[in-house]
Amino acid sequence: QVQLVESGGGLVQPGGSLRLSCEASGSIVSISAMGWYRQAPGTERELVATITSGGGRNYVGGSTNYADPVKGRFTISRDKNTVDLQMNILKPEDTAVYYCNAAVLAGPTYKFLEVWGQGTLVTVSS
Repeated sequence: QVQLVESGGGLVQPGGSLRLSCEASGSIVSISAMGWYRQAPGTERELVATITSGGGRNYVGGSTNYADPVKGRFTISRDKNTVDLQMNILKPEDTAVYYCNAAVLAGPTYKFLEVWGQGTLVTVSS
């Protein structure tokens, strides 16, 4: 019913920047929250950043949350069914598969879904 597709991953040198994008598609009534998670080799999946919808249209007034290791370096943003992650001052420890996540009210049955993308690889290395 609902799919998330990530893009923008790749190889970047330490100190560089990369922008990830995720688009939700399918039978979507609304999306209350979207976020990014990552999983490095040999580790558990961890939260990177989330953004929740505000009370206005076009998700105006939403709030954001960031994991401590990325605060001040990463920025999450939302527009319609798309969530982006701007990653600056990248470090080798940022290397991971990054996954998009969304809390979706799906139609036509108004079923609530927690949806994950397939992931995009980010490698930070010189």
